Amino acid sequence: MQVVAFSSNAATAREYTPSSASADWANRLSRCAFGLALFGAGIALILQAHLGAAPWDMLHQGLSNKTGISVGVIIEAVGFVLLLLWIPLKQRPGIGTILNAFEIGFVVDLVAPLLPDSDRLLVRTGYLVAGILIIAIGSGFYIGAGLGPGPRDGLMLGLEQRGLSVRKARTGIELSVGIAAIALGVRPGIGTLMFMFGIGPLVQLTLPPLALPPRETRSAIAARAALAQS
Repeated sequence: MQVVAFSSNAATAREYTPSSASADWANRLSRCAFGLALFGAGIALILQAHLGAAPWDMLHQGLSNKTGISVGVIIEAVGFVLLLLWIPLKQRPGIGTILNAFEIGFVVDLVAPLLPDSDRLLVRTGYLVAGILIIAIGSGFYIGAGLGPGPRDGLMLGLEQRGLSVRKARTGIELSVGIAAIALGVRPGIGTLMFMFGIGPLVQLTLPPLALPPRETRSAIAARAALAQS
């Protein structure tokens, strides 16, 4: 699962005026959870296409094949291990980080059995394209909620704070993950290339209209609400 790091500050100038801090929190949490559910469904579609997956999902699939554990549980386990790596990197998770680590894997295992197998290339291509598009939309929702990066993004950002550029950190991580997946017997395919080169531009399209502005403090929201009522 290759998660693309974008800032939620990419929100457009559209008006967003929550009535209270609780309403703002509830809205962000629901959008984050919905986005992660879409992300998990998209991964399930891509894996069902059998045309190649993102490097992280190649790794998850390889570990699943070797251990007999479902891909969803593997995604959760890898996310938990990556969160442990945040400790020496001094990264602080948000509620979105925790949801990312566990919800995506749960949804993958929930959706995958519902997708019929097919030997027809047209159907498998449809799965692949739909999966990438759904992940892009899901990313817009969950990144745009501004509740914290996913475990994999946090690892990259932690390395960046240690002096590596984002480009070098991401390239090194993705390359290492891809090599590990190949060593486990999973081969890249056209889907791998489509995801790696397509997901970034797609998220750049979906994130601005879906992202919320940075969170305000409780006192700022209360002051704005009082001013609106005066």
